[in-house]
Amino acid sequence: MDKKLLLLMAAAGFLSSCSDNSELEESGRQRGQFHILEYTPAPGQFINEGMDVSTPEEAIAWAEERISQEKYVSLGGFGGYIIADFGHSVSNFAIKGNSFAGSNEPGIVYVMVDANSNGLPDDGAWLELPHSEEADAITDYQVTYYRPLEPNSPVKWTDNLGNQGEIAYVAAFHKQDYYYPEWITADSYTLSGTLLPSLSVEENGRWNHKPYPWGYVDNNGSDTDKQWTEFRLDSPVDFIKVQTAVNAQAGSLGEISTEVCGFKEL
Repeated sequence: MDKKLLLLMAAAGFLSSCSDNSELEESGRQRGQFHILEYTPAPGQFINEGMDVSTPEEAIAWAEERISQEKYVSLGGFGGYIIADFGHSVSNFAIKGNSFAGSNEPGIVYVMVDANSNGLPDDGAWLELPHSEEADAITDYQVTYYRPLEPNSPVKWTDNLGNQGEIAYVAAFHKQDYYYPEWITADSYTLSGTLLPSLSVEENGRWNHKPYPWGYVDNNGSDTDKQWTEFRLDSPVDFIKVQTAVNAQAGSLGEISTEVCGFKEL
């Protein structure tokens, strides 16, 4: 863990590039107030449900409004992500999921420094924060999702390892026509990141999504208290990304999907 934190210090060491209080004052935002910059979920059973969204901008506004009320925003299946900032550089923050006993759907956290000071997460590679399953994780994993041709249908996917599968349509629980995000106009899109081994098992007819030791959002790990997972860094960062890190189905319960319910500065 110390090695990764040292890497973070090296990546974020040029403090002069980080946003300052003058930028915060110009934006009219209060210190500690989070802002959603991007929301690109993978397909999933909660996507498009209760949403009247047709553009990426509307999706961002919808996600920010829900999280401001500590309501969940689903990231869908593997690779779905959300990006937030606080309007200034932060070293310590917490992210809230909605995990509970038997329901852990881990999201990996990535950070970035605003090297060009333009307020956008476009400064190169994301830095993945330390987590317990790094030794068994697959890096640079990619999944491509394909728009269904008919409503009430599963979403098919392929990955860069030669596998294929689908996000199941679970009509018993979520009846919206499509689980493929309606504001994504392309007929397919690819998401990439780090893949964790699934800890979901079926026991006596019930699915148990077991917890991972530490380092994840929406997971009852040793670093999670009342669904908040804390992250304390040695150097400040500007942008925070949470991404679903498992590609797995739980039978009739559907896909494993990270949910985010809050961001706060510590």
